[in-house]
Amino acid sequence: MEPKDVVLRFWETMGTNDFEAASRWLSEDFELIWPQSGELIRGRANFAALNTHYPAHGRWHFTINDLVAEGAKVVSDVSVTDGEMTARAITFSTVQDGKISRQVEFWPDPYDPPAWRAEWVELLK
Repeated sequence: MEPKDVVLRFWETMGTNDFEAASRWLSEDFELIWPQSGELIRGRANFAALNTHYPAHGRWHFTINDLVAEGAKVVSDVSVTDGEMTARAITFSTVQDGKISRQVEFWPDPYDPPAWRAEWVELLK
């Protein structure tokens, strides 16, 4: 299976909210790095447990906005919502032997555009 297909299946399985099943797309020695908070989640068991216990207001829904693959590297732009909270994650995945071995994931916070540039931009909202 191509790395792109592995990552697509991972996100598809995440959408079931069965995070144990989603973790099966990860290698045993999987590492997930969250640079903004300085955290490392090591191992697929910790990944599944963290996502299972993550506070949510409802079922998680994942929408792939874009996905780019080059060899073993796959970058996905995914919108995430639990019905109340909405976020967007940019995830850099490395796939080896049909499993995701490493992810570096960025969760940028949305912000209101500054007024000073209003004459040159259009709002997407």
